[in-house]
Amino acid sequence: MSSPIPQPPGLPLVGNIRDINPSNTWASLKTLAEKYGEIFQIKVLGHTIVFVAGAAIAEEICDEKRFRKYVGGPIVEIRYAVHNSLFTAFDHESSWGIAHRIMAPKLSTSSVGERFDDLNITATDLINKWKGLGSNNTIFPIGDLNRLNLEATTLALFGQRLNCLGGPEHPVIQAMEDATSEAMRRPNRPGFLNWLFYGKKFKSATATMRSWAAGIVQNRKDNPTDRNDLLAALLSAKDPESGKALTDSEVIDEIVTMPIGSSTAPCLMTTAIYYLLKNPHVIAEARKEIDAVVGSDELTHAHTSQLPYVEGVVREAFRLSFAAPGFNIEPIPSESKSPVLLAGGKYQIAHNQPLIIVLAGVNRDPNVFDEPLAFRPERMVGEAYEKLPSAVKKGFGNGKRECIGKHYAWLWLMIMMTRIIKELDFEAADPTYELHQDGWFNVRPTDFSVKVKARGN
Repeated sequence: MSSPIPQPPGLPLVGNIRDINPSNTWASLKTLAEKYGEIFQIKVLGHTIVFVAGAAIAEEICDEKRFRKYVGGPIVEIRYAVHNSLFTAFDHESSWGIAHRIMAPKLSTSSVGERFDDLNITATDLINKWKGLGSNNTIFPIGDLNRLNLEATTLALFGQRLNCLGGPEHPVIQAMEDATSEAMRRPNRPGFLNWLFYGKKFKSATATMRSWAAGIVQNRKDNPTDRNDLLAALLSAKDPESGKALTDSEVIDEIVTMPIGSSTAPCLMTTAIYYLLKNPHVIAEARKEIDAVVGSDELTHAHTSQLPYVEGVVREAFRLSFAAPGFNIEPIPSESKSPVLLAGGKYQIAHNQPLIIVLAGVNRDPNVFDEPLAFRPERMVGEAYEKLPSAVKKGFGNGKRECIGKHYAWLWLMIMMTRIIKELDFEAADPTYELHQDGWFNVRPTDFSVKVKARGN
């Protein structure tokens, strides 16, 4: 006999609409996960939504023989901007396989390694900017790291410099914020309100992002090069199975998708700075490793695979930041349409019930982690890391639909983590600050400011 899935008490007609803050959806889900545990559900305007916040059930529904990615809600809405791109394609759309086979070779570990210099150069630009601020400064790291993400992505993947670390913020950054926030909110409004009051902002953000992408394409056409990067593949490669190439619109779809996907990395790095300030012994241990491996030399690509403790710092920051806050899954359709059993029959859901994995719960599951709120990189190193269940390693998503840019993102994170620990000292601008997060397709610290200077100065 299955048990009912826990649910907060609701109101007549509207259900649990008051349990979700539309301005900070993921914080609401984090709160519900802390209260209800491994699985819970809400009902909003007659629709049931099931959330998984425990590692064991998350691992179960990541079984691709039983479940697949669910494209619904905000992901459907963002199709307005990127159509049937890698991120948003439905399972039945052939476009996903075509684009994936064209792009994946240029985002493999080896191919991404060829872009190390691009990433390191842009990292140098930001670090030099921070070193040059003088002793009396206060910065919000997320702002500069968002700029760096756009600069690094545009250079490493598309071969173009934006020089956007200084001056006015590049309009694509705000456009991504506007588009993703609107995509999160639209499913919870009546359609006529979206059209009447909110359509203009969505269209404007989309136009800005696609104009930026079109400019990247035009720049490559105007300045031919033998640079064998992702943009070259998008423009000229053909799918080895179907022989098809991407259309002009599809190229722009995938270019726009890249900075939206990689925008989680600045969120993770900002959260990492917060935890490092709270745990100075971690900085000391990481510096000991970096000084032994890198010393006074410049960081190289080879060094990044020789820093297991720094990698543990990145993994632990990934776990606690849940910068990519979750992903959607659904049962693979079956002819029987029988209820789907979970946790050995403890729970059951409808055959077509979408589920959302809430990584704020899964990544802090006390059944997996001793002191789950503590920042302890050593549990993310070597044998200790290998023994962890796969469900707590899902920051890039799951299975064939996991983030195609995971190797690129990981190299960026290793470069930035190593270099800021090696070269910079941070101090909390407000020593009483406690971590608060919000976001849409990502979550990041809010109102978190620091003082920064060159190490040892």
